[in-house]
Amino acid sequence: MNTIGAALTSVSPGEVIIELPFREDLTQQHGYLHAAIVMAIVDSACGYAAYSLMPVDTAVLTVEYKVNFLAPAAGRRLVAHGRVTKPGRTLTVTTGDVFAETDAGPKPVATMLATMMTVSGREVSG
Repeated sequence: MNTIGAALTSVSPGEVIIELPFREDLTQQHGYLHAAIVMAIVDSACGYAAYSLMPVDTAVLTVEYKVNFLAPAAGRRLVAHGRVTKPGRTLTVTTGDVFAETDAGPKPVATMLATMMTVSGREVSG
């Protein structure tokens, strides 16, 4: 998240918000924020939302997700809101939404459904 300039701005049990100021160096050929960047912030928001409900001695991994892009990602800032839909001992289902802050107000950009896995131990190696 440091590399792209995203920041965790709100954490509560089962909910996380990550914000990213719009940066031209993260855009694609049409000048919109690249889809991979949008996915990165919403995946992280969902992952941290799930992690907020996991035991202290565990870690979290994304095991699957689906993203629907609703509009081009353009605005002053993008805000990703991740929420736990169904917590579980091993698998946790989450949802996430990304909004662009624009002069006309918040605009929905993407929505995600993701499954997160609880992993024993804080460090995960491949």
